[in-house]
Amino acid sequence: MRGATTSYVVEVPSHGRWASLVAWGPHAVADGPSTVAPVGTEHFLPRADVEPLEYAVRGVRYTSPAELVVSGPDGSDELRPVFTEATGSTAAAREAASTSPGAAVLASVNAPTPTPVGAGGGDSLELTFVDSLRSLRLVLHYRMPADQDVVERWVSVFNDGSEQLTLHHHDSAGFVIPTLSGALIRHLWGEWNGEFQQGEVVLRRGRFSVDSRQGITGHSYSPFLSVADIEDPAGTTWGVQLAWSGSWQLSADVDTTGQTRIQAGRAPSSLGLALAPGSSWVSPVAVGACSSEGPDGLARAFHAYQRSFARGLPQKVVYNSWFATEFDVRADQQLELARRAVRAGVETFVVDDGWFVGRSDDTAGLGDWEVDPAAFPDGLGSFITDLKELGLGFGLWVEPESVSPGSALAAKHPEWILRTEGREPLLIRNQLLLDLSRNDVAEWIWETLDRLLSSYEISYLKWDANRARLDAGDQRRDLDGDVVTNLYKILDRLRADHPQVFVEGCAGGGARVDLGMAARVDTLWPSDNTAPLDRLKIQRGFLTGYSPHLMSSWVTDAEGTHDGRERSLDFRFHAAMAGGLGIGANLSKWTDRQLTVAAGHVTKYREIRQVVAEGDVYWLSEGPVAGVQYVGADRSVVFLWNTGDSNVRGTLPTRPRRIPLAQLDPAKNYRVGDETYPGSYLLQVGVLPDGTTDSHCLVVETLD
Repeated sequence: MRGATTSYVVEVPSHGRWASLVAWGPHAVADGPSTVAPVGTEHFLPRADVEPLEYAVRGVRYTSPAELVVSGPDGSDELRPVFTEATGSTAAAREAASTSPGAAVLASVNAPTPTPVGAGGGDSLELTFVDSLRSLRLVLHYRMPADQDVVERWVSVFNDGSEQLTLHHHDSAGFVIPTLSGALIRHLWGEWNGEFQQGEVVLRRGRFSVDSRQGITGHSYSPFLSVADIEDPAGTTWGVQLAWSGSWQLSADVDTTGQTRIQAGRAPSSLGLALAPGSSWVSPVAVGACSSEGPDGLARAFHAYQRSFARGLPQKVVYNSWFATEFDVRADQQLELARRAVRAGVETFVVDDGWFVGRSDDTAGLGDWEVDPAAFPDGLGSFITDLKELGLGFGLWVEPESVSPGSALAAKHPEWILRTEGREPLLIRNQLLLDLSRNDVAEWIWETLDRLLSSYEISYLKWDANRARLDAGDQRRDLDGDVVTNLYKILDRLRADHPQVFVEGCAGGGARVDLGMAARVDTLWPSDNTAPLDRLKIQRGFLTGYSPHLMSSWVTDAEGTHDGRERSLDFRFHAAMAGGLGIGANLSKWTDRQLTVAAGHVTKYREIRQVVAEGDVYWLSEGPVAGVQYVGADRSVVFLWNTGDSNVRGTLPTRPRRIPLAQLDPAKNYRVGDETYPGSYLLQVGVLPDGTTDSHCLVVETLD
């Protein structure tokens, strides 16, 4: 399979007992012998335990990591499936299909296609294996878009027999990466108010894993790992992400030869997943990417992939009233904030928590999604009309998966509350969860959202989820799978039936940032921490795996949770303008001068936002001066931030430090502000930050 600059090559040996990776990397790796095939003779182990298996099954592999472990009624957890068929759009797949060894060829598999789905075109492949003793059929699925450098992988498992099977371990894929010297593992970790911190682990041998057992993607780790050889940390880099918004796990295992294997999949449940006779199970999509341009090139590969399923709705500058009013929502005070937001250049006004009946604090109201007449005495429709007269669109906050114990919904449908039989449901943040695995609950959530969006002219929906799903429930059913499946169905239906509504995904900050959500919402909220220096680090980590068009970022008055040093209003705007710009400050306390400064930045942002959303991202500098460049077709946008970690006051002798730019034509001239420079100078020497201010937004335009 061949992508834009990389290839992914798979073979099935003549014995047909497994599929092996031949090569994965820049196109040249496909032009010669395998880059990952072992040499020499194995001792004391089956051959499968040293081969670069594409998908390892317990019973074929024993001591090395396996992606699939299945047991039957006899208690055995061994499978020995044999290759039967290859189908797909690649020439190699068609050739393989005509010479397939093993059992009789079966009908082509038409398993459900999980999303996300990359742009149309490119190569696809399905490899089918059958264990005749267990009557189990395993299909390995691949897609590689022609214009990108990602490969999507997932599996389908079919129980074609008459006895129930149990899936104990069920990864989406195992990715093999050549790291002869050992692996440099990069990951994203954090906590609430400090998500997307960048971490590195040097792993010469052994295993490293990250996961979430919370029923949600989680604040602690992101379903993302990248790998480079220890001896070449800035060289070719591979990465894997998982498109799943429930419990998940990713691990990197470096074997005794130095080869790295990344396993990605849903977290197994304590009792396993039951697979009834005649039924099938489909895993989430795992997405692997490779770049010869190091970890930043890998980020650009993931960004391009995520843009391929973006809808392209215009990303308006929003104002969110939460920090100004919290639960004290009243139409008159919201309208006064809206008037000030217009002066700041805002395009959409979002009313956050507190607009519905019974919601005077966080202990009540969730589930009773009716407009509070005390907050909007003339009705919400009248308020929206007033906003339209100011030139503003309207947005609304919801948390449809949660319920307050004292709500009318909880009293009417106690059976809808997620709980373990015979035990009290777990109360977190004064709220409970609806059991979204139930289809009647899913339909009620959809009808509630559809009613709101059909009754009112809402152009922006902020979907929040403020607690983990920790109640175990009945482990004999696939709670995690059913909940996430219904969540995705609602979001997909939301896009189909209300295509004009721009949807923001939020989960107490960045607790539900993953490819599954990125394929179904228009922007994601990385963190509740909006303080400037903290946010800069959070956004740097976010962009490691996720595109800037997905990065919702606000200007607020917040002080840092971790680094509370003051930064200017310019700094705060420039940090937020590096993603999807919003304002969340208490504008009733802003001066006329602050509103004028804000309007100037918003005007600039509206000129550059397409480049920020769609441009290739290059990190220019980190440390005392942090810098990032967004490269578009005909111009670049450069942000520079003085972080305050050096002699920025100029009270001691120093020499200016210029920041070299990226991706310019050395033979062309460029305008930077009022100055003109050759591209060669900007590439080699760079731009000089103005020492009189703590941040800059520069537009670099081609002159010839």
